[in-house]
Amino acid sequence: MHRFVLVARQTAASLGCKGPGVCRSGRKDMAWRRAASLAAGRQPRCPRLPRPAREGTVRWSSAAKASAVKINEKASREKILTLESMNPQVKAVEYAVRGPIVLKAGEIEKELRKGIKKPFTEVIKANIGDAHAMGQRPITFLRQVVALCTYPNLLDSPSFPEDAKKRARRILQGCGGNSLGSYSASQGINCIREDVASYIERRDGGVPADPDNIYLTTGASDGIATILKILVSGGGKSRTGVMIPIPQYPLYSAAISELDAIQVNYYLDEENCWALDVNELRRSLNEAKAYCNPKVLCIINPGNPTGQVQNRKCIEDVIHFAWEEKLFLLADEVYQDNVYSEGCQFHSFKKILYEMGPEYYNNVELASFHSTSKGYMGECGYRGGYMEVINLHPEIKGQLVKLLSVRLCPPVSGQAAMDIVVNPPIPGEESYSQFIKEKESVLNNLAKKAKLTEDMFNKVPGIHCNPLQGAMYAFPRIFIPSKAIEEAKVHKMAPDMFYCMKLLEETGICVVPGSGFGQREGSYHFRMTILPPVEKLKILLEKVKDFHIKFLEKYA
Repeated sequence: MHRFVLVARQTAASLGCKGPGVCRSGRKDMAWRRAASLAAGRQPRCPRLPRPAREGTVRWSSAAKASAVKINEKASREKILTLESMNPQVKAVEYAVRGPIVLKAGEIEKELRKGIKKPFTEVIKANIGDAHAMGQRPITFLRQVVALCTYPNLLDSPSFPEDAKKRARRILQGCGGNSLGSYSASQGINCIREDVASYIERRDGGVPADPDNIYLTTGASDGIATILKILVSGGGKSRTGVMIPIPQYPLYSAAISELDAIQVNYYLDEENCWALDVNELRRSLNEAKAYCNPKVLCIINPGNPTGQVQNRKCIEDVIHFAWEEKLFLLADEVYQDNVYSEGCQFHSFKKILYEMGPEYYNNVELASFHSTSKGYMGECGYRGGYMEVINLHPEIKGQLVKLLSVRLCPPVSGQAAMDIVVNPPIPGEESYSQFIKEKESVLNNLAKKAKLTEDMFNKVPGIHCNPLQGAMYAFPRIFIPSKAIEEAKVHKMAPDMFYCMKLLEETGICVVPGSGFGQREGSYHFRMTILPPVEKLKILLEKVKDFHIKFLEKYA
């Protein structure tokens, strides 16, 4: 008996048991039965252990199983988030540049990859101003500095020029831990904001700029949305109205919808090369006062999608109008390097405001925006940008910084890229000659393509294109026959959406219908970027020409 107890205890201990009925893992009394068999000299049968659950699975009790069966028998419960319950302001947002036409282009690309035959071999996405995606080469100096900032060990490499290393070291010294991977101040890295202020002073012929008025942003879009967010208030007829040009860049209408503000349209004059007429501003403002409180005026110069460049007199008139009507001015100037037409010149709103005298310069509230994405750089993916905000109330300045701090900081790599835009090589530096050569090559090429696009479109019956004075798009007016308009209604599409869908399906060319940017009733347009390489652009324009002629014949 004593032998039995000794063996039983040893066996139980090996199985984690303290005595009969107190074993772990559901092994009750099993150890004691096994010990009894061993003590009697018998070979115990293999115990039937409970089958262990697979890793990551749950063992259900019989009650839980029964409950699950009852749940499965019933229909799934309704989702908490549905189109009916979601934020209605988000649902109202539309962004044509990446809208239905682009989704369709993506579907066609997948079909081509699967070997499905089409009348074309590739989709040409001319819907968006993405320079590098269209084959534009990066500016060497900008990439060198960002590479050095990203991997500082390269600072010891003889492959990089000293002027690039000098800028990289300065940027890294402004970063926490000398690393691009650290957060920056919410307003941006101090030394980069200083460089932006110096750039603005040089650009504007000595007009002073304060780094404290500079806010680095995630592209210009982030800055525009942030300023609008802090401007919108009130309800009913006192709700903030935001005046935007028609045609406009859809960021504006999207941000206005998301903020539940009131969109106030003013129309650019297509017959006068998309000029801005102050009389039209006044008409728009006076009509809007009946249903909202217009207090923001948005200007895009050079224009997107229209490509016009505003002259000095026009800018003076706009500033006087904003001063007179107490409007907060937003100047979207991301295409300031993209001016092509002879006789056209970029003038910043900040410079003209200063030159109009202290009565204007000390009172008109102005936010100006710039970006790494356009110009000669085309660095869309870095999401670098800045805004300069002047004449802001001191207490509002604190509120703006607070709002910016919620998103912590803009991408630090994008801040570094923005620094090179505003602090490029200067004469006498090692990289200057290559930088200037690359910059002028890009801008001269764009000017050539702007003229080519205008000329080729204006040779096509039923298409009219104003001069592309700046930016990087054409916005031609197209004639759509009444039969095509009726067919578009059957498909529940705007006529120019119907046209652009047909163009995509028959040629593989993806452009954006004018209805996504806004246009006068009864007129139809599309926006197309001029970024493809010259030879590819010629092919694209020929395809559009052939399609349009066939379209007119089909629906005549």
